[in-house]
Parts: sequence; C-alpha cells; structure tokens
Amino acid sequence: MGRSKQQWRRELVAARRALPAPVRAAEAVALAAHVRGLAGPGDVVCAHVPVGSEPGSLELLEALVRTGARVLLPLVQTAAPLRWAEHTRTEDLVAARFGLREPVGPGLEPGTIAEADVVLVPALAVDRAGARLGKGQGHYDRSLPLARPGARLVAVVRDQEVVDELPSEPHDVALGWALTPVRGLQPLRG
Repeated sequence: MGRSKQQWRRELVAARRALPAPVRAAEAVALAAHVRGLAGPGDVVCAHVPVGSEPGSLELLEALVRTGARVLLPLVQTAAPLRWAEHTRTEDLVAARFGLREPVGPGLEPGTIAEADVVLVPALAVDRAGARLGKGQGHYDRSLPLARPGARLVAVVRDQEVVDELPSEPHDVALGWALTPVRGLQPLRG
C-alpha cells in the first residue's frame, strides 16, 4: 500500500519549508515568466495569493493583470465553495483568515468560477493523471466542480511535485495541467 494523503502532506510541506529562500525566489520569478502563454486580453483567470512556502508570488498575479486578463482571487469564508473577488492591484490586498491576502472588492458568488478560462489551483503535488493533493481543507474540492467544462484547471507546483501517483478519492476533480518553474505549463494525462 502506498503513502496516505497525510504522509504525502507531511513530506511535501517539510520539503517546501527546507527550500532555501533564494531558490524559492528564483522559482517564483520563473513561474511569473510562464504566465505569458497562459492568459491574454479578455481571459478570466481564477488565481490565488501564495501563502508561506507555496510556489508563486504576487508578481505572478501582477503578470496576469498585465496580460489584460480579468483576475479573480478566492475569498475563504466558510467550508462552502469559494467566493471570488476581482484583483487589480497588490496594494489593495488585505490580511484575511488562514494567513491569506484577499481583494477588498465586492464578493462574487461561488458560481463565478464558471466564467474562468483558467483556474490556477494551489496544490502540494499533482500526479500525472491529474490527481491533486491539497492542504486538506476541501475548499477547492467544493469549488472545482463549478468550473465550466473546457476550462484549464492548472496545479501550481514545483517541478519535483509532479509525481507518478497520488491517492485520490471519487470526489476529486482531475486537473489537466501543471505549471512549474522549469517546465512551465505542461499537460497531464488527466
């Protein structure tokens, strides 16, 4: 029997925390550079503000805004599907629950995710079939089923976090893509 989700989480979180700050910063710059091929004018992108050792940066969000895309960030309020708010400037983000930063604009209903052409999903890892391992709170498990068919569902992970196989459950929504610092946007078999 393979590792449980909890075992995977412990190992992946420890590896992220052990990553030297200069490496994390370089990876964040690389991820932001890959945004050019991800979205363009008029696209709607549901993204997130990285927390702690999560891959990415505020520069990634700013790069999305510069493409002309409409960028929506999650508002984490309850165990229900995520609500969203439009992101326009880093200066407008405020501290929120769970150490997150969120836009101050009006909250949009959970179904707003159905407008997205691209959904950048935080993940601890993703496997080659598209199974995603999150932090275990279930916010994206409840939100991703509301995305429209054909939207690009993209795990934002480090290159080493694209693995052969992860445990998954029937309610898990398979992601079709991974965005990594070295390989950029890559398709998954899911």
